[in-house]
Amino acid sequence: MDQFSRFNVSIADGIALLRLSRLDKKNAIDQQMLVELEAICASWENATNVQVVILTGQENVFCSGGDIQDWGGLSAQNFALQWLRNGHRVFDQLAQLRHPVIAVVNGPALGGGLELAVCADYRIAEQHSTFGQPETGLGMIAGWSGTQRASRRFGAQVVRRMAIFGEVFSAAQALDLGIVDQVCESGSGLDVAYKLAKNVISKSALATQITKMMISVAEGEEADRIIDTLAGFTAANSQDLVEGLAALREKRPPRF
Repeated sequence: MDQFSRFNVSIADGIALLRLSRLDKKNAIDQQMLVELEAICASWENATNVQVVILTGQENVFCSGGDIQDWGGLSAQNFALQWLRNGHRVFDQLAQLRHPVIAVVNGPALGGGLELAVCADYRIAEQHSTFGQPETGLGMIAGWSGTQRASRRFGAQVVRRMAIFGEVFSAAQALDLGIVDQVCESGSGLDVAYKLAKNVISKSALATQITKMMISVAEGEEADRIIDTLAGFTAANSQDLVEGLAALREKRPPRF
């Protein structure tokens, strides 16, 4: 198990479990958490022992949002450059992992906590969990794709209801609105997630990863990177590339 101050991380049988571990702050996101999450995602991107990621909290606490004490004293410039820009980059990195990500929301997912859950490909909500975007009440906006990715994934009107009109949804309401994919009893979310993860692992890892990328293109996310990646993969598996590299090594014209 890797050691971090803001997360507990473990990997077994192809499943990486990522637990937010800042209970004294209700798992509020601070800059150190962003640093650690970026490092974790980078380490998993090329890991051969990871096929599925499960993201969750601890002890009925998912994520209460951004830590006001951490960002509240920043100047406007540093708030934009350090907090918003860094957070956006890290959340994009989580959303763009080649591995499927399952979020088990086991408590309030508010503000940045909701945006964290939105990065997942599948969201499981325990019955006591709640969902909302309270940022406008603090004079803020949802800055980590809370308006953009969230609107793409479960609809602009749902985001309006949370971000503009201040509605906070229960797990059952979140299921009806498409914010989450499944609701389960409190305390059972990880069992449900592991069963789902094992089903994913039983399928082709490569086909699953390519399918995830293609769906992201359909959603309008990171299309340029994905198209380049898929095109490069096709070329890398062609006989033309084999011949081109052989010709380079042998210092002769290629025979395509």
